[in-house]
Amino acid sequence: MKGFPVVALLVLAAVGLAGSFWMSAGWLQLCAGLALFLFGMQCLEEGLRDLAGGKLEQLLGRSTSTPFKGLMFGVCGTLLLQSSTLVSLLTIAFISTGLIQLAGGIAILFGANLGATSGIWLLAMAGQNLSLSPMALPLLVFGVLAGFVGPRSKAAGRIVLGIAFIFLGIDQIKDGFASFGGGFDMSGHQVDGLAGSLMFAVIGLLVTVVLQSSHAALMLTLAALAGGQLELGQSLAIAIGSNIGSSVTTAFVGSLGGNRSGQRLALAHVLFNVVTGVLAFALLSPLTWLVHALAEPMGLGDNPLIQLAMFHTLFNALGVMLFWPWQALLATLLVRWLPERSEPQVLITELAVGPAEPERIRARYLSERALDSADAAASAVVQELRHLGRLSLEVICHALFLPVDLLGKDRPDEAALQAPPVRHHLDAETLYQRHIKGVYGDLLSFMGRLEVTLDEAHQQFWISCQVAALQLVDAVKDAKHLQKNLGHYLEGGPSATRDAYVELRRHLLATLHQVRELSRSELPDEVWSQHLQWLDEKAADFDGDFRNRLFAAVRSGQLDGLQMSSLMNDLGYASRIIQSLRNVLMIGQGQGLFRKAAAMDDEGVIELP
Repeated sequence: MKGFPVVALLVLAAVGLAGSFWMSAGWLQLCAGLALFLFGMQCLEEGLRDLAGGKLEQLLGRSTSTPFKGLMFGVCGTLLLQSSTLVSLLTIAFISTGLIQLAGGIAILFGANLGATSGIWLLAMAGQNLSLSPMALPLLVFGVLAGFVGPRSKAAGRIVLGIAFIFLGIDQIKDGFASFGGGFDMSGHQVDGLAGSLMFAVIGLLVTVVLQSSHAALMLTLAALAGGQLELGQSLAIAIGSNIGSSVTTAFVGSLGGNRSGQRLALAHVLFNVVTGVLAFALLSPLTWLVHALAEPMGLGDNPLIQLAMFHTLFNALGVMLFWPWQALLATLLVRWLPERSEPQVLITELAVGPAEPERIRARYLSERALDSADAAASAVVQELRHLGRLSLEVICHALFLPVDLLGKDRPDEAALQAPPVRHHLDAETLYQRHIKGVYGDLLSFMGRLEVTLDEAHQQFWISCQVAALQLVDAVKDAKHLQKNLGHYLEGGPSATRDAYVELRRHLLATLHQVRELSRSELPDEVWSQHLQWLDEKAADFDGDFRNRLFAAVRSGQLDGLQMSSLMNDLGYASRIIQSLRNVLMIGQGQGLFRKAAAMDDEGVIELP
């Protein structure tokens, strides 16, 4: 019932909108044109993304090596996608998953703001008297036909359809404003003074936030300006507000992501647009004079559409020139203002687990925007695998009734190994339900929602990540089974059975320590493989020796058949735990998971501090 008021409001809004369509045919035509325009932009975005495949990430890596290359990537990306907001959100996804650095992301944002001026130039040059519908009709035919040929042709057809719908939308918006006419005539409200400019800037900001597109807001502004419903001065103020509004979505997504890198870039975008907007307000009169001075010699003094486009480009270029020399300082300040959250030494901090249904821990690093890119999604999964690995090792430690900090010690603490379980120990089953199951479920859901076309290398990487996650979960499940008998015999008095379980406990702790250290190492592949082989041989030797000692104890009468059975079963669980973690190490080394994680934070996939 909590969502009922929202649903009711949406229904009332839909009914009200439908009623307004019945009352005004011009308003209906205007809204229909806007819907076609936005749908065309969506088709264009999806088609370009599907057609590019993994090329976008490769291009991104080459395009952020210098600030100027990052600037040009932002300009060209926005020119192609016709959405500075989309380019900004993609850049946040790339920087949040470690594909690019903060300085490169800032340069891309500068370019995205410059690229956003391209759309308004195209619309302004099309003018009010040029009809784009005749060009859109054949594009619709060819776009639909392309969808029947193959995946890449379908993506290309999607691009063609997007352009066609944009053309149709532009004509509908222009005709809608022409017929809507005096009902939306703001030309009588002259922009006198700061208050008037602020009013129209707020209008531009709100329209951009609602439509989630500064291009759509400026398209409406151009149509109203061409139809005489707006004065040029009012349009200039709306353009400034629209520029600021384009950063609102970026700020919202960046703040929700939880990743400090993404939040820094979102803040940089807001700072750039707000400072540029304030500067444009302060220089509104000089910039207006400059626009007229540039337009007159070209015979465009009576063309308000071109003058609006020129103004939009001028104040964005002014903002880039203002910020360009201070990129490094801005990046430093952003890191200082939004420092990295300190990683907790221990993730599982509860002192006891009650009988109530536990609240599940969720994934940390899987953002919806990362699904727009194969490499961004892969980097997010690597970070989440590292998170799941840390949780898994901690749960296994608790299943052994050992403090987590023992994993970081080269020499085992004999007193801790001999100690019985604490009175209020943590139950491994409850820890699994609370800390492992939710994260694992989120990982599977995230990987299942990826719709980007993957090449063979990405497909293999994706499968390897799924197997690695499953192996971590299997290790935890085996630890759950081990905990029951281990706790029972550790609580008893001195006996051969208790000594055997202490030995099993010691072996598992030593192996977990080695796994942790190997996951963090940066050894050459050959040396790393030798360490893994040594780990395998050590596990096999222990398994054989332990079995022999158990049979000897049975022959001497120190163990009975039931105790022997329990120890053999639990030796199997211990062997499977080690084998599962060993498999994660092998998968990680083969797919470069450790190297990806090290590039982000110098830590391994399954690592504890």
